[in-house]
Amino acid sequence: MVQRVAVIGAGPSGLTSVKACLDEGMEPTCFESSDDMGGLWKFKEVSEPNRASIYRSLTINIWKEMMCYSDFPIPADYPNYMHHSKILKYFRMYAEHFKLLPYIRFQTSVKRVTQRPDFSRTGQWEVVTENKDGLEEKNVFDAVICCSGHFNYPNLPLKDFPGIETFEGKYFHSWDYKGPEDMHGKRVVVIGIGNSGGDIAVEGSRVAEQVYLSTRSGAWVIRQVSDNGLPVDRFNTRFVHVMFRLLPMSVLNWLGEKKLNAMYDHAMYGLKPKHRLFSQIPVINDDLPFKILSGSVLIKPNVKEIRGSTVVFNDGSAAEN
Repeated sequence: MVQRVAVIGAGPSGLTSVKACLDEGMEPTCFESSDDMGGLWKFKEVSEPNRASIYRSLTINIWKEMMCYSDFPIPADYPNYMHHSKILKYFRMYAEHFKLLPYIRFQTSVKRVTQRPDFSRTGQWEVVTENKDGLEEKNVFDAVICCSGHFNYPNLPLKDFPGIETFEGKYFHSWDYKGPEDMHGKRVVVIGIGNSGGDIAVEGSRVAEQVYLSTRSGAWVIRQVSDNGLPVDRFNTRFVHVMFRLLPMSVLNWLGEKKLNAMYDHAMYGLKPKHRLFSQIPVINDDLPFKILSGSVLIKPNVKEIRGSTVVFNDGSAAEN
């Protein structure tokens, strides 16, 4: 008997899950709450609740040869680091090539997934969905693959910033960021030096009077353009993976950190983190070091408190409007 599989989400993982099910002779049904595939990579000018969001200028920080599906290479004329619009086109080409669209139910949300009363015997699941008209439907599946992503819910810990209620300017999460239009001629504080924080600080510095990038623990910053002008992922070879199995992590950290500091001394730039290189995900940004060097982005420690239009940092310095 053909096994029925529910796939939740038609993003990158959901699409390839549908294809894998078809390859194995299963019967997949993919439930996608939005009106299009692509998940995170579907750009919208206004962020929607409970849905991943990206900004207008976003370019992927992984080399195309490392991010493509193994059975469907990215077109040769596509750039090594692609704008989000090209990534979405690639996913659409993938879905059309492998004829996945008939198996996707768009604008259909999954409300509940529960084990059937006879689950111990059948292993089956009951999936309750709701379409765009609000009509609910129950279906039974032999398996459920959850591909709903992990960037849907922004974390905005306002309690960590005493005095935020007195702030006279505008504050928002990077989830709401689309472009630097509201930063023209202003003094901007970006809190957090992840990949989004680095991108927003760099982009904002092109139009803002001054950008302050506040970081609690620092970060290792890697360039996308590496030795000989090649994508940095080009050096993620089998040999490197063998070295990771043979050498102690302390040695690998020392080698990697020495390489990065040879490009720019992280301590001098105010970026030196408290953690070792391979302990956390690094920041991938070619422009940030120059923006720091030119003074358009000032690195600051964690925010201590907010007083009206003034942001005070842990070192006693302040950013005033």
